[in-house]
Amino acid sequence: MKSALPNINVNSQSKIVNRFFSIHHLPFTIHQRKLGFTLIELLVVIGVLTVLLAIVLIAINPARQFAQANDTQRRSDVNAILNAVHQYAADNKGTLPGAGEITATATVMDATNFEVTCDDIVPTYIAAMPVDPDSSVGTPGICSVYDTGSYSISVGASSRITVSTTSEVDSSTISVTR
Repeated sequence: MKSALPNINVNSQSKIVNRFFSIHHLPFTIHQRKLGFTLIELLVVIGVLTVLLAIVLIAINPARQFAQANDTQRRSDVNAILNAVHQYAADNKGTLPGAGEITATATVMDATNFEVTCDDIVPTYIAAMPVDPDSSVGTPGICSVYDTGSYSISVGASSRITVSTTSEVDSSTISVTR
């Protein structure tokens, strides 16, 4: 039986097919795509990332977070100071540090009479007087070079001791009374 294909060897047949389907002989040109991103693609990605970063920063609000962290530290400091004053008073028959007997509406510690109070309770009742988180003034544990910042100790009309300071977030008073 005769084959329908002409008797041409394989090599010459593949040359004909390759020549027929060659890219160079097609009526249009096929460009190879270059690797990488176009300038427009890069600008779109940068724009989207910028918008997302802005949204995250607005949601987080780092300044408010730092202010809340400082207020948390102030609350802890107020409790520590009050505990030290109560321990001092318990060990000294009700006498407050630097102030003598508990009297109504007396201010035990503020900017004017701080050093005496500090010397009475540091380091026996508290390791070091706390420093206000926003203040760089003072060295904890050394009462003569310490600034109270905004901490104050007072005695109310009912002979209850109050330690207070001012909040950074909303300027309210942070205080503990016992």
